[in-house]
Amino acid sequence: MTCSRAPRLVSRVLASVPRPAAEAPLRGAPRWTRPLSTRSRLPAVAVAAGARPQAYAPRRPAAPGLAGVGSGVRTIFIQTENTPNPDALKFLPNHRVVPEEFSTPFVEYLNPRSTIAPPYPSPLAAKLMNIDGITSVFYGGDFITVTKAADANWAHVRPEIFALITEAITSGETIVHIAERKEGEAPHDVEEDSLAYNENDSEVVGMIKELLETRIRPAIQEDGGDIDFKGFDDEGYVLLRLRGACRTCDSSTVTLKNGIEGMLMHYIEEVKGVKQVLDQEEEISLKEFAKFEEKLKLQKDQASTG
Repeated sequence: MTCSRAPRLVSRVLASVPRPAAEAPLRGAPRWTRPLSTRSRLPAVAVAAGARPQAYAPRRPAAPGLAGVGSGVRTIFIQTENTPNPDALKFLPNHRVVPEEFSTPFVEYLNPRSTIAPPYPSPLAAKLMNIDGITSVFYGGDFITVTKAADANWAHVRPEIFALITEAITSGETIVHIAERKEGEAPHDVEEDSLAYNENDSEVVGMIKELLETRIRPAIQEDGGDIDFKGFDDEGYVLLRLRGACRTCDSSTVTLKNGIEGMLMHYIEEVKGVKQVLDQEEEISLKEFAKFEEKLKLQKDQASTG
């Protein structure tokens, strides 16, 4: 299974480099002693035909529908967008999902237990994860990405997802809560924004975060996901983890290598490459998929020689 629109993130990332006529200042630029210039052009990167060449533009918010003038009855207009991952759909409820006061720009639920456990329980996510075939729910600032199993059919699960999101919005239900700490309970492991400014960051790490925040994150968020910065090792590799729709997309390696790695290496000479960080479940799935591919290749070779 391949993601049909996989190269589009690469094209948007490359196209997002500003033209020399108007260069936007980078966040926190006065702190760094070395200027980070984005005036020069990126080295050529092969992009598959059909990729959108235009730069990323902020999405225009959808206006909520009104059921009749003067009727006093409002209906919720929920948009859906496809993602490069055929097993993930992005829902735009025209409503704030992750509150601005949260320390993290996104919340991800990978199993039913996480929807009711600290630090961010969510009644809506619990209901969505209860739908047969749904494997994860991802909340962005103003969108919800729902991922299904490969054998589930969108025609069967999408109407129920629509109904649950609409019910939550119209009833005024709080989408995501901050779990209260009980007396004697250990502090909750609250996730922070990994791209946020930190005064202890080195000059190189600060510039890496700046590029990821201003050039990479907007494109990945439009595809229904986000990105985690996991560190910069002694060998010069940037450690990253893709989240949401991008987490289970077969083209995530292409995204990291052709898009993110190329940009970071071009602008920051200390960067030698990018490595993807996987959780235990993802590593197991990747190894099983590799074994399956090897088995198919072996069977093909035996059939051709037999």
